[in-house]
Amino acid sequence: MFERLKSIPITLVVVIFLLGALSFKVYSGFVQKKEMAVSASNWSKLNLILGQIDRHYVDSVNQTEITEKAIPFILEKLDPHSLYLPPTELQSAEEQLMGNFDGIGIQFNVPNDTAIVINVIPGGPSERAGILSGDRLVKVDGEMVAGVQMIQDSLVKRLRGKSGTIVKVDVKRMGSDKLISFDITRDKIPMKSVDVHYMINDTLGYIKLSKFTRTSYTEFMEAIKSLRSDGMKSVIFDLRGNSGGYFDQALLLSNEFLHKGELIVYMQGRNRPRQDFFADNSGSCRDIGIKVLIDEGSASSSEIFAGAIQDNDRGVIYGRRSFGKGLVQEPVYFSDNSGIRLTVARFYTPTGRSIQKPYSEENYRDDIMERYRHGEMLNADSIRQNDSLKYITPKGKVVYGGGGITPDVFVPVDTVGVTPFFIKVSNQGLTFRFSAMMADVYRKELNQINTLRQLDEFFDNAGMASKFIQYAADAGVKASPAEWKESGDIVLAHIKAFVGRYSPMDDRAFYPVLLAIDNVVLAAIGQ
Repeated sequence: MFERLKSIPITLVVVIFLLGALSFKVYSGFVQKKEMAVSASNWSKLNLILGQIDRHYVDSVNQTEITEKAIPFILEKLDPHSLYLPPTELQSAEEQLMGNFDGIGIQFNVPNDTAIVINVIPGGPSERAGILSGDRLVKVDGEMVAGVQMIQDSLVKRLRGKSGTIVKVDVKRMGSDKLISFDITRDKIPMKSVDVHYMINDTLGYIKLSKFTRTSYTEFMEAIKSLRSDGMKSVIFDLRGNSGGYFDQALLLSNEFLHKGELIVYMQGRNRPRQDFFADNSGSCRDIGIKVLIDEGSASSSEIFAGAIQDNDRGVIYGRRSFGKGLVQEPVYFSDNSGIRLTVARFYTPTGRSIQKPYSEENYRDDIMERYRHGEMLNADSIRQNDSLKYITPKGKVVYGGGGITPDVFVPVDTVGVTPFFIKVSNQGLTFRFSAMMADVYRKELNQINTLRQLDEFFDNAGMASKFIQYAADAGVKASPAEWKESGDIVLAHIKAFVGRYSPMDDRAFYPVLLAIDNVVLAAIGQ
């Protein structure tokens, strides 16, 4: 017996001994060991292991901590979009999609180390309390928040809170030597998903949707009504950077543009039978021409809408290939106010395309960077298409599945005017900081601006070009005459947009100024 054991590694002997002891003391017989082997082949193995740790581990164990770490690890092994949300993250995610949150109702930027109020939401708690655009946030509930390099998320957390609670905010206001204190009662603050809508010309409207929230359809229809009254016959619908949101909002918006019986999308999964969603002919936008803008940041509900428009030959898609998220998540909520988003099915466009890009690859998260590396962002010929995933629309247009929506009209990343000078001022945030400084200098004039024409006149008379060139030089970034000639117009457009945001026009100044030099918008206009 001992001679035979000499040929067996000592570690294995220990294991054999331990297994024997375990079977005798814990399981007490062969039958129980066999049942254990059967149980361990399914999901209950997790419970068995945790039970063994609970009963036999040498030290005390923080079960909550282990659980919180284990759940995300398990879900990330399924797919990139099944995830666990702890209570605080779940609340934040719900607020963003529901279209409102509890807070004080301001928008602010932090150009240096102090938050500056850009806009006070009309009718909100801060407006009622007397906060003004241009105020500097110095203290929140007695805690210094200016000049201490506080990250923006931490400041937001201090300002938000349950409706009805009071937060004390001390601000520095231009023209006042002392801090001004406000007791602001928090309230529900609406979050808009339509960033801006306006008329580009006499018949062409523009609408930008940042996300699909619970209020997106209502906001969109209000924008459509406003633009129709201004003479709109067709619309540019900008979904660039829109990562998605509520599925039903994408259905409602698609239905507005499609005719009765046209398929919008269908979903199907291992435990979810195919479910088709058709237009019901109730849409009020069926007479409006539509051009949809997408890019690598357009995902999920954005791709559902773009796919429905493209596959039904309803409009033209401009831009770059979308993200490629065609998985359906269902929420599951737990009693501790945490939850998971579990993938249960896939979306398919009307022609049958799955727009989900492969996610078994290790470089899933690096996909966008990979598009840059192999030239897809600059050249349509570099888009990798799989002929086995070729589909045909009713009018004979070829479309592809396998990863995102490929636009009908490809528009590359705009590199015009990108010089070393432009890169340096952008990386250092000089245009942003300069704009905040100019907003202070010209606060009185900016408060009187209510039209783009007034903004243009103000900007032309303010001599911003020479002021910024000197400002950048003082910061150690000097522009050669050639660099300024190439980059100057872009730099000034950014400054005008940022400065315009400090006026009562807010985003109605910001977006039109930047979109006037936007190559994707210009392509959709036909310029």
